Amino acid sequence: MQLITDIEEITGSRLLVYITGDRRNLETRISSDVIPVIFKHVSNFRNKKISLFLYTPGGITISGFGIINLIREFCDDLNMIIPFRALSTGTLMALGCNSITMSKMGQLSPVDPSINHPLSPTVSLPQNPATKMGVPVNVEDVIGYFELAKSEGGIKSEVGSTEIFKLLSNNVHPVVLGAVNRARNQIKYLAKTLLSYHLTDQDKIDKIVKTLVEERFSHDYIIGRKEAKNELGLNIIDASNDLNEKVLQLFEQYSSILKLNSPYSHEAELATNMEAMPTFYRCIVESTNLTDVYSTQLHIRKIEIQQQGVPVTQYMSTQLGESWGENNDV
Repeated sequence: MQLITDIEEITGSRLLVYITGDRRNLETRISSDVIPVIFKHVSNFRNKKISLFLYTPGGITISGFGIINLIREFCDDLNMIIPFRALSTGTLMALGCNSITMSKMGQLSPVDPSINHPLSPTVSLPQNPATKMGVPVNVEDVIGYFELAKSEGGIKSEVGSTEIFKLLSNNVHPVVLGAVNRARNQIKYLAKTLLSYHLTDQDKIDKIVKTLVEERFSHDYIIGRKEAKNELGLNIIDASNDLNEKVLQLFEQYSSILKLNSPYSHEAELATNMEAMPTFYRCIVESTNLTDVYSTQLHIRKIEIQQQGVPVTQYMSTQLGESWGENNDV
């Protein structure tokens, strides 16, 4: 809380913290269920400048759009503070901010979405070949397929284009391809709309959107502070040494609470115990004197079974519940 107060004094704004944890095997993403939680926090703000302290690997794009629209209802000037990662949907949200304060290790990324659809292609799980899981279809991968066929495969004619489309349709359901096209158009619309909240130069808006949606080739591409400022033309504010230090100290607090650097495993959680009912903190929204945590409680058991006469240890995990709730003990 002292760090939050210090950052508020340096920036002259109210600070809203939103951390979606990416602890391996306990990941969370930006989703619409956080909107009522954020509303509760910003409803108490009276300062017309808000800084959103965000750490996230991404999430649902339309949810990120809704979060920024909500926060802007309570301020005239919205700044985003990025201690480390604000990827994918996090980057989309940054486009709706008047300014972006990045620490020296701050990261943005492209905003090309992936489509999870009931009709998506499936693959067998390595540990259980009989079980299949859907494979997300990346929007730009589909576009890249057609560009590869034209540039490297020499496909120029309408007949050739029709054939490569048929080949793709035989492997990816046409309904999924339709969803890919809609997702690409939607992400461009959302990005342009968010930028229009504080920019009037349409050419600049188009350049930023084209770069983030089409021109960085990989969804995993990392955009640092200098590129965001000099190449994209975003309003990047370099954090002062004092602010940078406090931003990183605050992030380390959340990293410790959510155990971001400690992958979850049943074995490590139980250690020598046969069973446990631990609670895991997975996502945090925080402002001065108010903390909301998204937590999950599990019942984990260690059992031994016989396989061909040899005892084998296995683990069973049952989810007892998960929800948002105020938790000022965190």
